[in-house]
Amino acid sequence: MLPTMTTTATPPVITPSTTPHTALLQYYEAIENASRDMLQAARDGDWDRVVKLEGACAVLISQLKHAATGTALAGEEAQLKARIMQRILLNDAEIRYLAEPWLEDIDQMLSGQPRQVMH
Repeated sequence: MLPTMTTTATPPVITPSTTPHTALLQYYEAIENASRDMLQAARDGDWDRVVKLEGACAVLISQLKHAATGTALAGEEAQLKARIMQRILLNDAEIRYLAEPWLEDIDQMLSGQPRQVMH
């Protein structure tokens, strides 16, 4: 059975016992999960879902920026953050690669050029 995927990214659950460092890492992990969901949607050709998840990512990034004010990660936490960021960037690169033909089609439609169909 395949896991169900939501249309929105799930923000981390921050409790009173959550340390600021743990909260930051949870935000990074939530963004990574959303980027992984975006990649799967792009692979499936579900561009509407990609756009919705992109909006959810933007909200998470905004929340992360607010949570990161005055909090810096060091040592192992900084290394974990770097690994998460690398995975997010790899997901983003593949999403952009998959979106390129779709974006070219939109550009052609907006410019009034007929769509080229290969036989």
